[in-house]
Amino acid sequence: MEALALWQTIAIFFVFIWSGFVRSGLGFGGAVLSLPFLLLIHDKPLVFLPLVSVHLLVFSSLTIAHPWIKDLARGQQPAFESNINWLYLRKILAITIIPKLLGVFGVISLPNDVITNVIFAIVLIYGLSYVLQKSFVSNHPLLDWVFLILGGYVSGTSLIGAPLIIAVMARELPREQLRDTLFALWFILVSIKLVAFAAAGIDLQWQAHLWLLPAAAIGHVLGLKFHQYSLKVEPKRFMQWIGIALIAVALAGLLQY
Repeated sequence: MEALALWQTIAIFFVFIWSGFVRSGLGFGGAVLSLPFLLLIHDKPLVFLPLVSVHLLVFSSLTIAHPWIKDLARGQQPAFESNINWLYLRKILAITIIPKLLGVFGVISLPNDVITNVIFAIVLIYGLSYVLQKSFVSNHPLLDWVFLILGGYVSGTSLIGAPLIIAVMARELPREQLRDTLFALWFILVSIKLVAFAAAGIDLQWQAHLWLLPAAAIGHVLGLKFHQYSLKVEPKRFMQWIGIALIAVALAGLLQY
C-alpha cells in the first residue's frame, strides 16, 4: 500500500474494526458495509479488495471453527458438529461459480473509476433497501437463479454480492445454519478471487495485513458477541442506521466523479 496520511491510516484501521464486527456479527457485510468507507478514504478498489478477501478467508475459517476451539479451550473433546449445510452449499456453488469468474475478470480489466462507481451505485441500492426495510426477497425458482447469478457476478467484481445471495439462502436454510453456510460459500468464492488476483499480478498487500489483521480481529470478537444477541432479536433498527450511513457514503462517492 502506498504511503498514507496519518488520518487515512487511523481511519482505515477503524473501518477494518467495523468490517470484522459486521462480518462475524451478521454473517455478511464485511465488504459491502466497509468498502464504500474505504474508497472515500483512498480511492483504489484494487488496494482494498485483496485485503478484504484475505480477512474474509481468515475470519470465516475462525468463525466456523469457533465451537471446536471453545471445546478445546475448555479441555473437552471437540464434537465436530457443523452448522454448514454442505448439500445446499454445493447447489449454490454450481449456480454462482461461472458468474463469479466473469466478475473477477471484469474487476481486473475495468478502469479504476468504473469499478468505484459501480461499487457506490450498488451500495446505494443496498442502503435504500435497509432504510425502507425492503430487503431483497425471492419467492420463485426463476428469481432465485437471477439473484444467485447477479450475486455471483457482483461478488466477483467487488465482494458485495452477499445481499442478493442471502435473499435466496435465508429463505431456504434454518437460521442456525445460515451464517456458517454463508461463510463456507464466501471462503470458496474468495479463494477463487485471490488466485485470480495473484495470477494477474495484482499486489495482495501482504505487509498491510500486519496492522490491519489485528483491527479486524478486534471487530471479529465484538461481532461474535453481537451474533449471539442477534439470534434472539431482529435488529431492524440497527440495519436502518447502517442503511442511512451507506446512502450518505455512496452519494458522497458518486458526487466525486
